[in-house]
Amino acid sequence: MSESPRPTGKPARQNVTFDSNGTPAHGYLALPPAGSGPGVIVIQEWWGLTDHIADVTDRLAAEGFVALAPDLYGGNVAHDSQEAFRMMRELPVESGVDLLSGAVDHLLALPEVTSDTVGTVGFCMGGGFVLYLAAKDPRVSAAVPFYGVIQGEVPDFSGLRAQILGHYGERDETVPVPTLDGLRRTIQEQSGIDPDFRMYPADHAFFNDGRPEVYDADSAAKAWTATTDFLRSTIQ
Repeated sequence: MSESPRPTGKPARQNVTFDSNGTPAHGYLALPPAGSGPGVIVIQEWWGLTDHIADVTDRLAAEGFVALAPDLYGGNVAHDSQEAFRMMRELPVESGVDLLSGAVDHLLALPEVTSDTVGTVGFCMGGGFVLYLAAKDPRVSAAVPFYGVIQGEVPDFSGLRAQILGHYGERDETVPVPTLDGLRRTIQEQSGIDPDFRMYPADHAFFNDGRPEVYDADSAAKAWTATTDFLRSTIQ
């Protein structure tokens, strides 16, 4: 993960409050032009619920999905990499997964959501949480980690039901390419599911157009098209 500062100093983007396992949680919800559609959970980078994550949520809504980005940091947003690292480390994986499962509860209960399962799309730290959540929650049918960072132990994928489409940069030093072979084998052996890991001639965070030092427009466009097609074909 790059040491450059976050592009803006704006507060977390929130427009909805929901119950997550008996605790109030917050997030950013976007509805499609038609007013209804399949549900997708968007999971933040280590910076927090930033304008970039809200923009991704809006873009998914424009593609026809009801998209919800839960706020894993409770309104806090990191302003530099040291703060982001501290905030990420202070969020226990189990607590994050519990909050995300509550977000799935909320999303599937919305009358605007037409699907019985949800898709998940996450970036960096959020990409790791995509895999943790999919491994735990069988209501996740489509998992899309962008350069996902798995914190600590690799999840137990024996309960995985989701199909996986992963996007990774060939020059990513945070998620080295050789580590993906072991992750793929673990997923296959434990779940029988063969993840589709795709490589791009890019760095870590290549999808974040708010960070011109790493953004790769061509790779981002290809990954986005593949993601929306995958979500449409996989969410039930």
